[in-house]
Amino acid sequence: MNKMQIKKIVKENLGKHLNCEQEIFDHNGLIFHKPIKLNEFQQNPFLEITSIEKTIIVSASDEIMGNVKTLLVGKSRDEVFECPLIYGQSIYYIPDMKEMKLCDLLPQYEYFYLEENEINKLREIKGFNNSLEFDECGNASTAIVFFAMKDGEIIGLAGASKEYNNMWEMGIDVQGDYRTGGLATVLVNHLMHKILSKNILPIYCASSSNIASQAVAHRAGLIPYWISTYKNILDGSSSYNELVKLLY
Repeated sequence: MNKMQIKKIVKENLGKHLNCEQEIFDHNGLIFHKPIKLNEFQQNPFLEITSIEKTIIVSASDEIMGNVKTLLVGKSRDEVFECPLIYGQSIYYIPDMKEMKLCDLLPQYEYFYLEENEINKLREIKGFNNSLEFDECGNASTAIVFFAMKDGEIIGLAGASKEYNNMWEMGIDVQGDYRTGGLATVLVNHLMHKILSKNILPIYCASSSNIASQAVAHRAGLIPYWISTYKNILDGSSSYNELVKLLY
């Protein structure tokens, strides 16, 4: 998989998420888009801002688009992402195909891969919410995991969920006592290579405020490619809703 193929996969899947045509990613600068249909997991009203390459896409529901345009037309990239109607920024990383090095395993731990139904045996473990997920029936919605054990206990786990058939999102959890030795980097790096070997694109997401997570991505061989806002305040989901509801 080369860089051009990676970018194509990302844009195709972002197009599905935003319900937009591929031509939108060729735009230079700010562009507004009304999604035709929202999926069950997206907020309603919908407002999401995505910056990828030279494009800044403001995707908003029809009923709020007029007000959103009034706020954002003529604004710079930084000003657009400071819009008071949105909160949180997620940085998305892709493999750096120029620096594809497999990290050395740390010798003090044992390592294991599990895939698909094999992961169900981990349903009782706690503290791995970023990397391991089960549905209401107790079945794993995580597709693959790579974890480290010490003295019979899982102390670090990287997992990936099938965001799309050809693009899986990785997450990482390491227990507190083991977080400064590079274990997170090793687990993410090896999981990335394993997923790539399946001809599937692994991506990684870090909050713009989580420097430690960003550092893991960098050391594991990933580079930032796009950034999206996390949520909007229009459904009352903000932690500061009592203060910000006057804005809408």
